[in-house]
Amino acid sequence: MLPAAAGLLALLLLSGCATAPQRPQPAAAAAAATDAARAQPESLPPPHCVPMREHDESLYTAGGLYAPGVPDRGPPVRVNVDHLPEPVPRREPRSRHGNMPSYTVLGRTFRVMESAEGFVERGIASWYGYKFHGRHTSSRELYDMCAFTAAHRHLPLPSYVRVTHLENGRSVVVRVNDRGPFHDNRVIDLSYAAARRIGMVEAGVAPVEVRVLKGPYLRFAEARPDPRPTARGPAPAGPQVVQVGAFADRLNAERLAQQLAQAGLPGAALDHAIVGERSVWRVRFPAQAAEAAAALADRILASGLAAPRLLHAQP
Repeated sequence: MLPAAAGLLALLLLSGCATAPQRPQPAAAAAAATDAARAQPESLPPPHCVPMREHDESLYTAGGLYAPGVPDRGPPVRVNVDHLPEPVPRREPRSRHGNMPSYTVLGRTFRVMESAEGFVERGIASWYGYKFHGRHTSSRELYDMCAFTAAHRHLPLPSYVRVTHLENGRSVVVRVNDRGPFHDNRVIDLSYAAARRIGMVEAGVAPVEVRVLKGPYLRFAEARPDPRPTARGPAPAGPQVVQVGAFADRLNAERLAQQLAQAGLPGAALDHAIVGERSVWRVRFPAQAAEAAAALADRILASGLAAPRLLHAQP
């Protein structure tokens, strides 16, 4: 990741302890304590998600990378990200840092996009974690491996994107607040939490689609009924179904429906289907008149949560 300028104050987490001699525990008490410790579920203690780390300027290279020879890893204990909230896309001013028209890393120059509207790309995603936890991102925010964020070479900071794993169908909404990855064959670097959400931590990389969630960037060709000339002229448009997303994982579908409700767009339902021998969970609003469906689709686009499709309702 591209760090902030040298000279920023370090964040130090200082701790001290004094250990007094302890009396030996009776065997029964010691055994009970051991059993209690074993009974504790494996979860991440809160301190591991607090973004405070010792900052060592000497580990930055001349090209701007942090400790490139040091391998990255996840947190000491696996994090359960199922209940961590994804960011809700909203309009934000461009960051004062990290949005220069162009920048150079390792001898290569990258250009920052003026607008992200309509941006969609496919490629390989990677992730970054504990090594960068608590360090400044390119926008000078602190990197939190337990938040749903990402790094991108060209998108304006911040941007909101939906990243979909093309092999398992799982997706996550992330806020892009950093620069990277600087490997030729990768398009986005996800935070540990985002990578865990879509199931790519163990593999390290995955094929993904990156879709910007900002502004009305898609036109609804599906909204226009096919013109079928008859003696009476074109037939009126029938009821339309607004489909907001389709997922292989039901949890992702439920999560999107909840986000829609929180954004003032209640009423989305889950519809299960088998498509090409694959189980798919679709997030849809019930059939309604074409004009009302188009208005609802516009509201969903304006929320930045998804790019819906208008489909003809089945009779």
